[in-house]
This record gives sequence, C-alpha cells and structure tokens, in this order.
Amino acid sequence: MARYVYGFQDGGRDRVDLLGGKGANLAEMTRLGLPVPPGFIVTTEACCSFLATGEEPEGLSLDVSRHLSALESAAGRLLGQSDDPLLVSVRSGARFSMPGMMETVLDISLNDASVRGLAKVSGDERFAWDSYRRLVQMYGTTVMGVEQALFDEAMTLLKEARGAPDDLRLDASDLACLVETYKRVIRNETGRDFPQSPAQQIEEAIRAVFRSWNAERAPLYRRREHIPDDLGTAVTVQRMVFGNLGPVSGSGVAFTRDPATGRPGLYGDYLPNAQGEDVVSGVQDTVPLAELERLDPHSYRQLRDHARTLERHYRDLCDLEFTIERGTLWMLQTRVGKRTAEAAIAIATELVQEGLISHDEDLAGVSGDGLARLMFPRFDASATGTVLARGVPASPGAAVGAAVFDSTEAVRRAAAGEKVVLVREETTPDDLPGTVAAQAVLTGRGGKTSHAAVVARGMGKVCVCGAQDITVSTEARRFTARDGSVVEEGTVISIDGSTGAVYSGTIPLVASAMMRYLESGEQADDVVSAVAQALHHADSVRRLEIRANADTPEDAARARGFGAQGIGLCRTEHMFLGERRKLVEEMILARTDAERLRALAALLPLQRSDFTAILEAMDGFPVTIRLLDPPLHEFLPDRTDLAVRIAATEAAGGQPPAHDLELLDAVSRMHEENPMLGLRGVRLGLVVPGLVAMQVQAVAEAVVERTRAGGSPRAEIMVPLVGAVEELRLARKEGTRVLAEVGEETGVPVQCPVGTMTEPPRAALTAGRIAEEAECGEHGGDPESIHFFHHVGLDYVSCSPYRVPVARLEAGRAALERMDTSDSR
Repeated sequence: MARYVYGFQDGGRDRVDLLGGKGANLAEMTRLGLPVPPGFIVTTEACCSFLATGEEPEGLSLDVSRHLSALESAAGRLLGQSDDPLLVSVRSGARFSMPGMMETVLDISLNDASVRGLAKVSGDERFAWDSYRRLVQMYGTTVMGVEQALFDEAMTLLKEARGAPDDLRLDASDLACLVETYKRVIRNETGRDFPQSPAQQIEEAIRAVFRSWNAERAPLYRRREHIPDDLGTAVTVQRMVFGNLGPVSGSGVAFTRDPATGRPGLYGDYLPNAQGEDVVSGVQDTVPLAELERLDPHSYRQLRDHARTLERHYRDLCDLEFTIERGTLWMLQTRVGKRTAEAAIAIATELVQEGLISHDEDLAGVSGDGLARLMFPRFDASATGTVLARGVPASPGAAVGAAVFDSTEAVRRAAAGEKVVLVREETTPDDLPGTVAAQAVLTGRGGKTSHAAVVARGMGKVCVCGAQDITVSTEARRFTARDGSVVEEGTVISIDGSTGAVYSGTIPLVASAMMRYLESGEQADDVVSAVAQALHHADSVRRLEIRANADTPEDAARARGFGAQGIGLCRTEHMFLGERRKLVEEMILARTDAERLRALAALLPLQRSDFTAILEAMDGFPVTIRLLDPPLHEFLPDRTDLAVRIAATEAAGGQPPAHDLELLDAVSRMHEENPMLGLRGVRLGLVVPGLVAMQVQAVAEAVVERTRAGGSPRAEIMVPLVGAVEELRLARKEGTRVLAEVGEETGVPVQCPVGTMTEPPRAALTAGRIAEEAECGEHGGDPESIHFFHHVGLDYVSCSPYRVPVARLEAGRAALERMDTSDSR
C-alpha cells in the first residue's frame, strides 16, 4: 500500500515534490535541530488521488490517525480534551511557493468544552475564546464555504456595540458571544452545525486544503508563475504554538537579507501578542523586526542565529516565519525567499564573495526577466511633484496609473487598455487578479512581509505598503491623504516602489541605471557592476549566438552595443514606409513593364544605402535580410476609406480625382479574404517581375561597397513565407543569378547564403525538403524559448535590440542547465 503520511523526522528538502515546500522545509529544519513544533505531512500524491477520484486514497485516514496519536503521546495531551487540549494547524504547502493562494485552518480541536480547558491551563480566558473565534471563522469560510463578509459584519457590529476601536479591546465575554454568533451564521448559511469532533475537524480541513488547489485564485497564480496544474499540494498538520498569549508572546516574518535591496541582516515584521495570520494579512500594523531586539533580546539573538544557520545551509536568501510563545521561540516555516531583481543580483554576488556559491550558481540565480525589470525606466529625480503619502518601499520600480479600489475594476480597466494602480487598505489572496492587471499596488497597511508585498515582489510589480498617511475607503472608491487631498477612482497617481513615495498626477520617467550602462558603459552602482559580471560570465559559457531584429542602422548599432552577434531579422518592408511609400505605390499601379521597372530602379539606390549602413554597423557579423513580406495592398490606402471618399465626392456633385479611382481599382483587384496567407512573401516576389532581383541587387551592391571600404560584410538573404520547396527553389535561383551578375560586373565576389523562415504549417510539415534548398534560418526568443532552443541544438536566437542582454544571460543559464543535467546523468 502506498505511503501517504510522513513525520517531520522522516523527510527533508530532497523530497519537496512529495512533501511540498512547507513540509519538506519543516522536516529539514527538524533535521538541523532547530526548534520546530512537531507534526506530519500528507503528501501531494494523496492530494492528486483525491482530486482525481473525489475520495481519499485507501489507508490515508488510518495513517493520519496513527500520526495524530503519536503527536498526542509526545505532547502528553489529547485532541479536544476538556482540561488541557492539544491543538493543531492544518496548512497547505505545494512544491512551489504560492503565498496566500490556498487554505489554512488554525486552532483545530477546540470545541465548546475544550475552550474552557484551554482558558484554565493558559490562565488567559480571552486568549482561549479568541482562539476559538478564529477557528470557527476560518473553518466556516475554508471548509464550510461561508462568505467571509458575514463574519466581518458580525465582528463590526459587536465592536460598534461595545465602542471598541479594534478587536483587541473586546474582552473574553465579548468573544464568547461572538463565537455563538459565528456558529449561528454557519448554521443559517449551511444548515449544518460547526463540528465539535476534533477528528471530523481535521478530516474535513485536510479535504478543504486539497480542494483549494483548484480554487479560483490558485490556478490563476499558477498560470502567472508557470506552475504546472498537476502537482497538487501537500498538507502539513502541526502542533499549535501561540503568539497571542500576552506581551512576551508574538509572531513575525523575517528575511535573512533585505528582499528589496539584498543588503545583509535580519529584515522583517513583528507583531507582539498576535498570531502569524495577523502579520501577513496586514490587518494590524506591525513593528520592524529590529524592535524585537528591544522587546525580547534573548529570542532575537536566537532568531538571528537560526537565520544564519538556514542561509548558510540553503546558500540563499531565506524567508522565515516564527512565533514566540511566552518567551520560547518556535520556527514555523522557511523557504528560499522571493526577492526583487536588484536584490537577486546583489545577493548572488555577495554569496559568491562569501564562498557559498560558485560563479555558475550566481548566474543561475539571476533571471532574464529580472534583468529586463532592471532596464525599465525610473522616475526623474529632478522632477517636482506633490507627495500624497509615503509608505514602505516593498517592491521597487516606477509606475503610473489610474487609482482603482477593487480587483474587479482593475481587471476591467486593464482589459480596456488603461493603466491602473490597485489601492487597498490591505490585500487578500482574492485580490490576485487585480494585482496581475495593475501596474502597481498601494496599501494603507502592512509591511515588507505582508501579502501584498510578497505577491508583488514575486511578480515584479511595483508596490508600496503601509502608507499610513492615507485613509482608504473602498465603499466610497477614494482615498484621503493626511493633508486632506482626496483621490477619487480614476485619478492618475504615480508610485515609486524604490522610495515608498506616492505622487499626485504623472511623474516623468528617465532611463534606469541599467539602461545607461547598456547604452554607454556607465557603471553607476553595485547592482549594475554585478550584472556586468553576470553577463560576462554568461557570454563565456553560452553556446547559442544572440542576434537582434533590426531594420535601421540606428537599431543595428544599438543592438551591437548591447552585445548582439549579428542581425537575425532585418525587415525590408519597414524601409518602404514614409516618403518611399509613393515609389511602392507607383510600382503597384504600373500598367507596363517599363513603368514598373522605373519604380523599382528608383527604389534600388535607397535600399542599397540602407543595407550598406546596416552592414557597416554590424561589420563582421551576419545580417539576415528578409525580402519584402507583406501584401502590396498594405502600402495603399484603406479600401473602405477610398470608397467612402469617392462616394462622398460624387454625392456632392463633384468628380473624384483620377488618382483615387486608380487606387480604388488597384486595391479592389488585390483584395483577398485572407491576405495573411495570400499573395505576399515569396509568392509576391515570384508574381511581380523584378522585385526579388531589385532587392537582391541592392544587398549585393551594399556588400561590394562595404568590401571595397575595407569592411567584412556578412549579408544573408531570407525568403519569407515559403510554404513549398518549389517556391524557395525558384526564388533562390533568381537570387543567386543576381548575386553572380553583381559579382561579375564589379569584380568583387559576393557570397550571400539564401534561406527561409519556417512560418506556415505547411512549411513546418515539409521542413526537411525545404532545408535541402535553404542555407540559413531565424528564431526569435524569450527566456523560456531560449532554454528550449539551446536544448534542441539550434545555433542562434534573434530578438529585439532591447532583449539582447536578456537573451545573452538566459543563453548562459541554459548552458549551465545543460551541464547540470549531463553531470547528474
């Protein structure tokens, strides 16, 4: 029979696929001897089986019961016992971190009898009823499907009745009344009572966590983060420890380094007399973790030592969750922490200097997407603007957008093309769609470890949290700044995630320090210097060449400055726009061969000049020039616009210009139902005599000109939209004829390979035959594609100039990935 449950002592981080990230890391901390409350893990395999069949796998209930009994024996207490009950938590924990996306239930095994025992043994009646209140509320929403708003409403009404500004002012009798109110809410909404049996509570909580793998927000997060849907989540069952047992108790979240900048030292948030969910939810304002050193020096020193142990063990930034129960520190979670792009680079560089990782591991930890974010513009520091508020700079960058106050509105406006900033008092996991849609997130509460901060950092979104200078009113759809300024929904604001400043209106943007380095070589700060080192190392290990898509000499020069090793795609149709469109129009409207050749002859020197300049900018590197690709009607006025203009002139009693009539006739003749697969590309070159010859001649003459000037031109000719080998054969025959003629006339040999781009499905299916006629090709790339192209053995990728540094970095990372795979085999 399959094994579905593992104790913490039986696991480790090497079993993360089976035990999930939370469970595997709790097991790892247990093995390291850190103070971890005991518990066990229900595996991801059990979850996948449940989701596939709707039933628990055979033997799971028995395994869970055995491990619960072991927990009871170790603690010397029973679940639900009336004098000193053992309480447990049930938490999700997938292979990859998904903060706040799945469910958690705390304080399980409390019931109407055991709550009184907890009050007696703890000596704190309010604590006991507050714990029971939390369980009934969490269980009601997570397991029984009751709307959270109904519990919130009951809490609000009670606070208003008692004149309490927050729930901390409610006493034990108030909370006992609230428990009864919550139970009535559950009964009214579900027709069922809150269960008093601890076994039933645990069984149903585990099932609820399993189901939360497919809850609405979890699949959305997985799609955003490219996490497979078939992994399932593990479930961790763990003895409860309490941070809400008075002033010498508390909970917090810590990072072994600053996740925004990478600076070493403990960073995080702490909340005295509170549970962990109070910290991450942002409902209460935390204090900086440094305050713990004053409040409880002994626990702070322990935490600092544990943090050092974990960072050296994991050889990376670690994210920690902890609780202090009456002066005793307990470690509740660790994982490799999410960090900004700046922090990722700074941390990797320092870990190399400390001898914890190699240069190869340094490169593996710096992603192309992160480098791309560093290239984004920043606010102009010299610009003046009205500062509405300042908060915690939780995720750096600059963003401008219209303020919106709920996730639905953010998604709606973003879908319409509007840039928005999501403003909330604090975010919840249900705000994920709005976070994805927004340019930035602004919250009135919370710190660097709040839900908003963690999710925004992981997505590379700008975020400012804990802006206490603003009062957010979701109902009125506005926020009010301390100076009395009111920002209504739709008002444009600017968010600086690097400084925490919130501005009214639009603040102008300037090039980032990273972009200045790439364009001029200026190394303005340590992060830029670290990126320069990473790029240099990537260049030393990568196999793939990185070329750029460039259509002008300026783009070609920029791409070469960014490290491109040639041009993979030079689109000649872009050279026919502007004033040159008139010459293309004349070629299209030509009634005789002489008129068409005259128009082509006028285009020839212009094309030759373009190619000469581009070959000069990329001297010594290959330049793949694609012959004219789009349908010719794209160079003519819109058919409908022409018809309307002519009809309007006639309706007014006038005579339409002859040229307009001629254009309409030409556009009508060329009209196709599906022009994207019609007369364009190679077929256009074969149908319009002289078109291919003119373009190839311009390329050949540019090669001759650069050769005579002492250059080393390496032009390549790409025939577009080939669907059959015969099309390429005919186009190549025409091209090689022209190349030979130019070489013979000038006395300069012209060697230009002729190939194609595989675009239509027909070309892909007949690629083997087409390849027999072709001498080169083109492949665009993004970070994921680059890894694929490397692994299948392609020679180069081509991308826009601004993506060249990203491609260089990812090609290096792909090479290291390949080496790791080879070594493991």
